[in-house]
Amino acid sequence: MRTFHGRGSPFLERPHFSDWEIDQMCEEALLAVGLLPSNPEPIRVERFIEKRFGVSPVYEDLPAGVLGYTLFTDTGVRSVHVGNHLVGNGEKPLERRLNSTLAHEAGHCLMHAHLFAFKDVGLSLFGRDPDVSATKVLCRDAERQIRQTYDGRWWELQANKSIGALLLPRRTLRTALEPFLIRPGELTEVTVPESLREDAVRSLAEIFDVNPAVSRIRLNTLYPLGDGG
Repeated sequence: MRTFHGRGSPFLERPHFSDWEIDQMCEEALLAVGLLPSNPEPIRVERFIEKRFGVSPVYEDLPAGVLGYTLFTDTGVRSVHVGNHLVGNGEKPLERRLNSTLAHEAGHCLMHAHLFAFKDVGLSLFGRDPDVSATKVLCRDAERQIRQTYDGRWWELQANKSIGALLLPRRTLRTALEPFLIRPGELTEVTVPESLREDAVRSLAEIFDVNPAVSRIRLNTLYPLGDGG
């Protein structure tokens, strides 16, 4: 797996993961703890964090605009924290938002824990960003997390990509999309036509219990319109 970008010492530049590598990493992690379903169904992401990293998410009051954060030590993940405001009373959109946040934090745990084993080097990779301290990565702004807007915080972009990879694993997503897939021509790959995409988005949201914004991003990432898959 190619985990660093550029030449020279791997610890001099930020870690780089392709979309395929993130997908593969998340799928292998789910499989390793027995939480990758054989058929399309919601992923137990809270249980995944407990089994994979040996910590239970802590729910607490957080500053305005902060969804969650992860604490690291030089040996790995110390704790995962999520805002109480994401814990609803049976409100489906809020419950799904919580799972997206947990998946985002799990992405940090999978991809960035090793940076804190080399504190001086790891912190230099994050620059002077105020949301990164010696042991903590804060995650802000729900809209950035869902829309995957890139503002230079590469660690947030990488963790955002783990949301879809963990909550809608590639292999079960393909099965769930079978009713919507077509092959435009003999020499093309299958794709989801524009006329069926919103139906597919809604179907994926219900099957995997995620908000439509998450299923739409995942669909557009794996099956770009007009790309033939």
